[in-house]
Amino acid sequence: MSTKLKKQSINMVEKKITITGAEAIVKCLLAEGIDLLYGYPGGAIMPVYDELYKYQDKLHHVLTRHEQGAIHAAQGYARATGKVGVAIATSGPGATNLVTGIADAQIDSTPVVCITGQVGSHLLGSDAFQETDIVGISTPVTKWNYQITKASDIPQVIAKAFYIARSGRPGPVLIDITKDAQFEEFEFSYTPCTSIRSYKPAPTIDMSKVQEAATLINSAKKPFIVFGQGIILSEAEEEFKAFIEKSGIPSASTLLGLSALSNKHPLYVGMVGMHGNYAPNKLTNECDVLIAIGMRFDDRVTGNLATYAKQAKIIHFEIDPAEVDKNIKTDVAVLGDAKESLKAILPQIKENSHNQWLEEFKKYQAIEFDKIIKQDLYPTKEGLTMGEVIKEINKASKGDAIIVTDVGQHQMIACRYADFNKTKSNITSGGLGTMGFALPAAIGAKMGMPEREVVAVIGDGGYQMTIQELGTILQTKAAVKIVVLNNEFLGMVRQWQQLFFDKRYASTVMTNPDFVTIAKGYHLQTNKVTKREDLASAVEEMMQAKEAYFLEVCVEKEDNVFPMIPTGASVSDVRLS
Repeated sequence: MSTKLKKQSINMVEKKITITGAEAIVKCLLAEGIDLLYGYPGGAIMPVYDELYKYQDKLHHVLTRHEQGAIHAAQGYARATGKVGVAIATSGPGATNLVTGIADAQIDSTPVVCITGQVGSHLLGSDAFQETDIVGISTPVTKWNYQITKASDIPQVIAKAFYIARSGRPGPVLIDITKDAQFEEFEFSYTPCTSIRSYKPAPTIDMSKVQEAATLINSAKKPFIVFGQGIILSEAEEEFKAFIEKSGIPSASTLLGLSALSNKHPLYVGMVGMHGNYAPNKLTNECDVLIAIGMRFDDRVTGNLATYAKQAKIIHFEIDPAEVDKNIKTDVAVLGDAKESLKAILPQIKENSHNQWLEEFKKYQAIEFDKIIKQDLYPTKEGLTMGEVIKEINKASKGDAIIVTDVGQHQMIACRYADFNKTKSNITSGGLGTMGFALPAAIGAKMGMPEREVVAVIGDGGYQMTIQELGTILQTKAAVKIVVLNNEFLGMVRQWQQLFFDKRYASTVMTNPDFVTIAKGYHLQTNKVTKREDLASAVEEMMQAKEAYFLEVCVEKEDNVFPMIPTGASVSDVRLS
């Protein structure tokens, strides 16, 4: 992947003043341009919260209802804005409740800085009340972490944390700060970090590799591009569009690459992956040159590695050397920031078109429309489908909304059918597949981009994992539009049980509460749809609302998501039923 994240305006604090470590933390955040953070107080972080109270006019703290809500909200903020998200928690259970979101941020390359309180340094290792080795716990799922026991270390470590989180391939950083370091006084000054001797975030582009890639692309008869979130992280959308339009190459998105290119673009041929589109999955194994840009060849994209694109020359544009040849052996690897790499190769690409090759995609698209899409979007059966709900959201939003999804069938349907006219419009949990992600992430996205409509599309299972964050919406007035697609099942697991476990629906049937009554308890505007004739007006009413809105749509209980590549199968074996 690749990144050139938007930087919050950083102000250098040069004058030395004597302050506590807790106040220094707040001043460091302000110097990094942070004006919004999410968290939950507790004993070991209380000195920092006391300082936040004094700086309310400059730094807005959002009290979530659970620390997992705080980290997911910080992720949503980061994904929507391109800035670094910040989450804060106390020691012990407060810190460990962040870990799921940190792991999610690590695998999805989301820049977040987490600050946790810790017991006093003299108590470390003594099993003190609410002491947990969060540095040890989080080491496998952070880009970097560090424990501070002396106040004088705070400015340098926090500056380094923000630099590491936002640079190169972005990711989560955790800073654990003992309580005595928060109370201790020292002479404070702050200098933002701009380099680290042992850390090179973006490799220098090798122009000989760029030339090799251009030669392969220019001579290809059936080239195919798979692009990922690296395009978005590096803000390379315009360079990427220029590249595909000059080369005329059909281009497909990964799950996280969605919205880097408008899905109405004539060279956009769909989404690859387990529940991606039929054409790009099938034709992966027929292209002669496969160009991967800002993606990591995840197993949900490749299916069986032994059969993935064996006929093709592989070109990989990638910022992280660890991802090259990790899953798929490449013929040419262009290491570097995606934006800079595309700028470098564009002059060497010949004007071209691949109309005959593009027609092959259109043939498969027609098959998928007839066998699947038509039934999903224009159903003739009585029950509502998830697809037609997304279709109505597209109409009402004109494809300009940020769509935030949880994990499951609704996620795949929303990502397949949502219109994405603008970049940073698809926010979902990709690599980790975290249920409970969507509601708090949507809060963060809306607070980061208040001028845009944010629609959280959630299944009835994942919704109940972080349903308490309705309290955060109540307190902040974040105007999130919440759509729960209720099929009274853990739908994706049920689909697998139907297809591969002879319909033994073990622990997937959901007995749900009255979602509308719960939403009303949090003073949200609400509606519930059970009939097709009520759907369009309900969605329109929701989208026109100026405040937060909850809409429950009762959909078919046993609908499945197709196409589907079974686990371990080749992408060529994608199923339509």
